[in-house]
Amino acid sequence: MKLRLVGITAVAAGLLVWRPAWPDGELRIYNWADYTSPELIEKFESEHGVTVTLDTYDSSETMLDTVRAGSAAYDVVVPADHVVKVMIEEGLLAETKPNQMDNFKHVDPRWIDVYWDPGRNYSVPWQLVLTAFTVDSAVYAGDINTLAILFDPPDELKGRINMLEDMTPTMRAAERYLGVPRCTGDPEHLKRIHELLTDAKPNWRSSDNDTLKKLTSGEVAASQNWNGHSWRARQQRPTLAFAYPKEGTDALMDNVSVLKHAPNLENARLFQNFVMAPENAALISKFARYANGITGSDRFLEPEFAHSPEIQPPAGAPEPEFAPPCAKKVVEQHDKIWTDLLK
Repeated sequence: MKLRLVGITAVAAGLLVWRPAWPDGELRIYNWADYTSPELIEKFESEHGVTVTLDTYDSSETMLDTVRAGSAAYDVVVPADHVVKVMIEEGLLAETKPNQMDNFKHVDPRWIDVYWDPGRNYSVPWQLVLTAFTVDSAVYAGDINTLAILFDPPDELKGRINMLEDMTPTMRAAERYLGVPRCTGDPEHLKRIHELLTDAKPNWRSSDNDTLKKLTSGEVAASQNWNGHSWRARQQRPTLAFAYPKEGTDALMDNVSVLKHAPNLENARLFQNFVMAPENAALISKFARYANGITGSDRFLEPEFAHSPEIQPPAGAPEPEFAPPCAKKVVEQHDKIWTDLLK
């Protein structure tokens, strides 16, 4: 295929719209483990003559440490909403103007003026994630829609619970269960959170992000979990159910962003435009099993997934909430609680 470069053109209204470049070369992506569709990458490589290298991380902290250190020349990262906000504030991301790209018209209007990137100058949607927990109904048949499952579990689940190896969702769940404000810096509130987690820990079997393996093997009967992982686990173990706790559910959106000094900047921008096409967004959802923020992608997804209980919250469930990052002083206090909990 002969490669060609299409530059920036003006639309009738005078808005500058970015047209995709089709260069050869490379693209280095740094994403969460088990989160990137091989079919998506193969299609991108085939259509655009770009060789993709994929490396993975296991936590936002790992990704941020790597990027801040400048120790690896990545082009694309996939940070959660609150991490995008931090990375913009720290000057770590390139202002790639996705809102001027051809495929931006497919972005669901709900996900344009978002708190972490108003108007979408730095990021595009990847997957919309709900964080709660999954329970094996063959082990416990009672009401699962309460965070008491994690913090004051029934006898059937004691010693059979896995928690995510991630400080943020654990702290958020504790705040919700206790009914204290999000990102509270009140010493009494922080003391109660610390006590709650310390008291609950003996009822937990493990702390691991590989929730799929933990649940499908039967090693645990309940796990703090993401809704997409819960869907995938249920396909192998039909008795698993995703909870929508009455105390509330966390929402987050992972986003495709480009690093400030990306060696392959134009290829990275090309990838942002590529994933906003509905058929390509559907490939991401087919693999990772989360909803995406791209209109029209449902046409390419099987109805049993698009309308599943993991993707569509039941009537009456609290509206999932996004949580902007806490102030630095609060994060430092959370770090102390988390470090103590891991001892």
